[in-house]
Amino acid sequence: MTRNNSIISGLDWWTIVLFLAIALFGWLNIYAAGYTFEQTSMFDFSNRAGKQFLWIGIACALGITVLFVEGRTYEVIAYLLYAFWILVLLVTPFLAHNTKGSMSWIDIGPLKFQPAELAKMITALALAKYMGRYDYRVRSWRDLLVPFALLALPAGIIMVWQQETGSALVFVSFLLMFYRFGMSGYVLSGGLSFALLFICSIRFGEVALPWGEGNVGILLCYLVLMAVVVGFVLLHEQDWKNALIIAGGVIGMYAIGLIINVWYTVNFNLISLIALLAALIYYTVVVIYRRHFSMLLVTLYIASALVFCEACTMVFNKVLQPHQRTRIEVLLGLKDDPTGAGYNVNQSLIAIGSGQFSGKGFLKGTQTKLRFVPEQDTDFIFCTVGEEWGFIGSAGLLIVYLIFIVRLIFIAERQRDNYSRIYAYCVAGIFFFHLTINVGMVLGLLPVIGIPLPFFSYGGSSMISFTLLLAVLLRLDAERLNKLH
Repeated sequence: MTRNNSIISGLDWWTIVLFLAIALFGWLNIYAAGYTFEQTSMFDFSNRAGKQFLWIGIACALGITVLFVEGRTYEVIAYLLYAFWILVLLVTPFLAHNTKGSMSWIDIGPLKFQPAELAKMITALALAKYMGRYDYRVRSWRDLLVPFALLALPAGIIMVWQQETGSALVFVSFLLMFYRFGMSGYVLSGGLSFALLFICSIRFGEVALPWGEGNVGILLCYLVLMAVVVGFVLLHEQDWKNALIIAGGVIGMYAIGLIINVWYTVNFNLISLIALLAALIYYTVVVIYRRHFSMLLVTLYIASALVFCEACTMVFNKVLQPHQRTRIEVLLGLKDDPTGAGYNVNQSLIAIGSGQFSGKGFLKGTQTKLRFVPEQDTDFIFCTVGEEWGFIGSAGLLIVYLIFIVRLIFIAERQRDNYSRIYAYCVAGIFFFHLTINVGMVLGLLPVIGIPLPFFSYGGSSMISFTLLLAVLLRLDAERLNKLH
């Protein structure tokens, strides 16, 4: 039987308090980032601080409205809403204006709206509906085909059709949910290895080996591939014999190549390719003749990684926008551009460093006042915190964010049905990804890809989408006591 519990009393007020604290502190820093001595009011709607206060109010009003909609409604309309939003994403480039190479912003009167922001919440609802079925379990990779398709469709449209790489990459955050609900850790390891392959290919693809012919990039890619394969064979298969065969074969082929290179020039790129193809053929034989089908994963991984390595250069040169390529080149040390693509990061680091331990004080940041850091109230808002509030303020903000995300995971774990739990993990993953990427790019640790800091950066689309994302979760959580186990 169900129990009648008030939705208001069932709300997680700790989460709401954290949300309001972050949003209001963000509003103060947006005011500081755009402050001039002629500017007197934080509520002046002609400046961004006043507009942000308005967006916070609108977002809260919409969030409260969402709280009064029965949680079951979101599950019922999830697929319909998903299909409708896919159509919206497809139509967006025809209505949008080119904004820094992106076709993802629609003008609605004096306002700008980015449909990609809401796509995250709608995709989370669709995934929760599909994976929350009573009969759904992640038993093999086949069970992840439909969820991955639901995820890849909006991400692909946003990246390729709208040319908005940053918003598309946010969909990677859903991997946290997949991992929690049965996806093998090998998938995450494989994904990280592909990221490493991309970095090796781009960063060292043109660096020649100090011996023979070939480049460092291909050699590193091959070593990464073999390390992953050996790790899988040891950890999953516990097959020391095959692991020694692979490691010994790699060492042996390169040792022979180095010896021959004393007299004749050896192409080590060719040796790497031959070794990789040999491993591919060997594991194909193992799968077919020994019926060792778990090793099919190794075969598929090697084949896909080989194709991926060959495609890295094409993707880098053809798919990514020029400004995105430049940012990656600066981050990887391929290009020194302190006044161009690297300018934002360099000035951000100067601003954060100048704040030292306790900061210069509210409205006293010189880097901020002199507008040295572009986008300082949007993507680079964290450097305003660093300059005016110092290490104490920056660390304090990150701690509040950490508590907020841990609270979301706590909410996810206490849900009584898979639908709510899956959606909650999607929400936690999205917030964690945004926080990590935004702070990472401001500190120069990650490429600048234009991802806002949740509830903190200036912008109506992001404020509303994050608030709605959270409000739906709070409504689902408030109903948990009315559900049977």
